[in-house]
Amino acid sequence: MNSTPIPIPAAPAPDILRCAYMELVVTDLEKSRWFYVDVLGLVVTEEDENSIYLRSFEEFIHHNLVLRKGDVAAVAAFSYRVRSPEDVDRAQAFYEELGCRVERRAEGFTKGIGDSVRVEDPIGFPLEFFYETEHVERLAWSYELCGAGALVRLDHFNQVTPDVPRATRYMESLGFRVTENIVDENGTEYAAWMRRKPTVHDTAMTGGDGPRMHHVAFATHEKHNIIYICDKLGALRISDMIERGPGRHGVSNAFYLYLRDPDGHRVEIYTQDYYTGDPDNPVVSWDVHDNQRRDWWGNPVVPSWYTDASLVLDLDGNVKEVVARTDDSEMEQTIGADGFSYTRKGDTAQGYKLGNQL
Repeated sequence: MNSTPIPIPAAPAPDILRCAYMELVVTDLEKSRWFYVDVLGLVVTEEDENSIYLRSFEEFIHHNLVLRKGDVAAVAAFSYRVRSPEDVDRAQAFYEELGCRVERRAEGFTKGIGDSVRVEDPIGFPLEFFYETEHVERLAWSYELCGAGALVRLDHFNQVTPDVPRATRYMESLGFRVTENIVDENGTEYAAWMRRKPTVHDTAMTGGDGPRMHHVAFATHEKHNIIYICDKLGALRISDMIERGPGRHGVSNAFYLYLRDPDGHRVEIYTQDYYTGDPDNPVVSWDVHDNQRRDWWGNPVVPSWYTDASLVLDLDGNVKEVVARTDDSEMEQTIGADGFSYTRKGDTAQGYKLGNQL
């Protein structure tokens, strides 16, 4: 896809600390509460008849997830915390110079969040930037409340866009750094992982029809926490909510599980990636034909993982138009008719050779 690059504004970018929360529109608030609170164990900060504000166990800001009742399941905001109140000003100036639609509310767009800027960014996503927030009790020491599958942090977003290189260069102008990517021998970029906090990513750009939200991810401390969640889903006879996993990613090296909520929004449970905070942290590039990039054990990736994603809204609450990707898709490159990833090239894989040496 040969599209025009997004210009880099002269205005300085806001200093983004981390992904902070997502605002999800759900069609059945009661079912969504059951999934996120009763099943996954997120903590209710407050709720009313139209919205539920949830946080993870180690969080001290008001919420990491807002569930808002609406007619169409979609994402209303990908929200980032910035370093200072002045960075909210910088976010406003940065996007105004880009010619994007910008709205600012001193009282915030949701409960518990103060002065905030929301924008429709150049690649079609609704982003929010804020500093002011209500502090709530951090429950890290409340072991009597933390279950075996406790979700302790919001870890990252994953966004679907038809032009990954264009989206990645724009995010770099916003101060994000690429940690890993997937490419082919022709230079086609299928996905890129980008971070502000010193982990593998705060968000990723995945190639596909977009703008759409691929998933929102919450972290646990250990692999066994994810295994417990799988056991709990099985005990409740709702294991069909598992879309993929558990498994080990090649990209990020993290242990993962993908679930679908009652509206089909995809949620990843994620743990144990690696530190990326040094200024010379090397970028890890994966060949799109390497079947270990998405699952280190080489397990097949279900086609829905490549095709399904959540719609996103503009600042008026209308669904954004989805634009088709014209570059090759990762699924076309790597998923055969039987649903399995292609294996590594050649007849003498490293493991075969090593096995015969033992």
